[in-house]
Amino acid sequence: MAEDKRFGTLSDIAALHDREEYRELNWTGTFGDYLNIVKEDPRVLRTAYQRMYDMILERGVDVYMDQKKEIKRYMFFTDEENNGPDAIFGIDIPIQRLVNIIKGAAYGYGPERRILLLHGPVGSSKSTIVRLLKRGLEQYTRTEAGRMYTFDWILPPELAHIAGGEEVFACPMHEDPVHLIPERWRAEVIGSLVPEDALPYPLHIEGELDPACRFIYRELMAHYDGDWEKVIRNHVRVRRLIFSEKDRVGIGTFQPKDEKNQDSTELTGDINYRKIAEFGSDSDPRAFNFDGEFNVANRGIIEFIEILKLDVAFLYDLLGATQEHKIKPKKFPQTDIDEVIIGHTNEAEYNKLLQNEFMEALRDRTIKVDIPYITKVSEEVKIYRKTFDQRRIRKHIAPHTLDVAAMWAVLTRLEEPKRQDLTVVQKMKLYDGRSVPGFTVDNVKELRKEASREGLDGISPRYIQDKISNVLVSDEDEGCINPFMVMSELEKGLRAHSLITSEEERERYRELMAYVREEYEELVKKEVQRAIVADEEAIARLCANYIDNVKAYTQGEKVKNKYTGEYMEPDEKIMRSIEEKVGIPEPRKDDFRRELMNYIGALALEGKKFHYSMNERLQRALELKLFEDSKDAIKLTSLVSGVVDREEQEKIEVIKTRLIKNYGYCEICATDVLQYVASIFARGDTKE
Repeated sequence: MAEDKRFGTLSDIAALHDREEYRELNWTGTFGDYLNIVKEDPRVLRTAYQRMYDMILERGVDVYMDQKKEIKRYMFFTDEENNGPDAIFGIDIPIQRLVNIIKGAAYGYGPERRILLLHGPVGSSKSTIVRLLKRGLEQYTRTEAGRMYTFDWILPPELAHIAGGEEVFACPMHEDPVHLIPERWRAEVIGSLVPEDALPYPLHIEGELDPACRFIYRELMAHYDGDWEKVIRNHVRVRRLIFSEKDRVGIGTFQPKDEKNQDSTELTGDINYRKIAEFGSDSDPRAFNFDGEFNVANRGIIEFIEILKLDVAFLYDLLGATQEHKIKPKKFPQTDIDEVIIGHTNEAEYNKLLQNEFMEALRDRTIKVDIPYITKVSEEVKIYRKTFDQRRIRKHIAPHTLDVAAMWAVLTRLEEPKRQDLTVVQKMKLYDGRSVPGFTVDNVKELRKEASREGLDGISPRYIQDKISNVLVSDEDEGCINPFMVMSELEKGLRAHSLITSEEERERYRELMAYVREEYEELVKKEVQRAIVADEEAIARLCANYIDNVKAYTQGEKVKNKYTGEYMEPDEKIMRSIEEKVGIPEPRKDDFRRELMNYIGALALEGKKFHYSMNERLQRALELKLFEDSKDAIKLTSLVSGVVDREEQEKIEVIKTRLIKNYGYCEICATDVLQYVASIFARGDTKE
């Protein structure tokens, strides 16, 4: 008999439903109940910006130092576990600027009356940032910390005509129930419920009821001869409010269409012509649909896609919505709103705005936040590792395949350094936190200051992703793709790249690819050399010998021979044979040795022990020295000639096994890289 499936019955599926959570999210109560909630948790009264700022902070902040500068990384944007494919990398500084603006708006310092404009090249994560904010608010309003409330009008049949025949009329703009308290009493009432220091920022409970709710409120007040308590007690039901873009609650999105079809009523609502005959006037709020994007986004966020492509009529609506926090529905007075207005645009559209003298008012109400491309290779490569996760892809991706793609992408975004003693490749390494002889952190700051457009031009991550995808789906490989396949595909694609406007630019990108090939060549040479000299004990012994000699040399002492017990002069030959491997000239040897001993001494004072891996140049020098001493024992060049005896083949298999085990290669790409490095050695191209 077959075993029952886990979800084989309706009850099995129903067991997944959390009824307690459902009840919490669909809570309803009286206005008095809501006042008790306000007293217990004043956060329910927060403005849209205050709620958004708290939401971002709740996910945590990671503080780190970069180029001697303290940077905050907001996990709300970067957390891969929660954000999945929308996790953002490498633009912590622009994100920090954006969060600072949101913080200023939360405290009421002015940015709450501005449009947030994300500006940058295509594919720089502008849309992703807004998508994360919208999705985050949806999730946040489902939590205890982010809960918020609105209200419905409950009318008996004899009074249903007040709401156009509806016995339950939901507030169309999801307003806070405190708006039912007349504005002249409100400060006193809230002041008695909420201590002044209950929240880190001041409470801004502004605005009045929307036209539809004002009409119902006014009619009920007349019905009860001005008895406010009866109106609220008998006809108001407070309920939990959950944001949902799909349900058009608290999240609005506006995308411009062609100029002939643009209509500002899409933002502020429109007349319901079927109801005009029933109510006799097109200015009766019961004959109006408060369903524009500004209406549904009240208390939440509204996104303007390509905001600067809007028709002028829309821009006028934006001016009032930002500065005054009011919109003007057709045939109705100005209506209060409270929402984050955020848009994004590209550089071409923004330049048109700057040149349009009639748009000064809009420019004055806009805070531009530049969202550039990533200029750090280690951050750029995270995008591709996330997209092409080896766990989801059946083909093996050889080591450094995604790294060379990231390297080329970053190089296209960097400006040529003005210093003649610095190459663009070295500049790329400095930006990535790697050391380049003769340059310091202060130099990096200078380089960034002099390059005002860096990150605003170059190749988009989308182009890289498309080309890697092309390689993955091709049938030419045998289950493994390598860096040369990707570099070739990236270069071929330049011919048809729609955003490259000149042949000079294409040629520059091809030249940068040549630099990437050189970097990759050096990288795999080092990797194979490390695989050959993988004996850490041998490196440690060589290092100890070198340090003993350097210590004696710098202190003017002699070295004790461990075999004979005699004291001898420091071995200059062994020291120079190691130092020369990383290009330390004779006049600089004393400086290098003193710096090394000072570093070892500083570690000793901290109770730490020196290891050769702590000094990248020394480690490289030791590896090259050991490789030089042992390379004759393994003749890689025999792979090129094709003449490999059994003993030699066994040695090569050992190296291949190390590449697979220690560096992430597979059988195919390990063989390929060994043959490639062997061809380099065969032509005598061994710079070191």
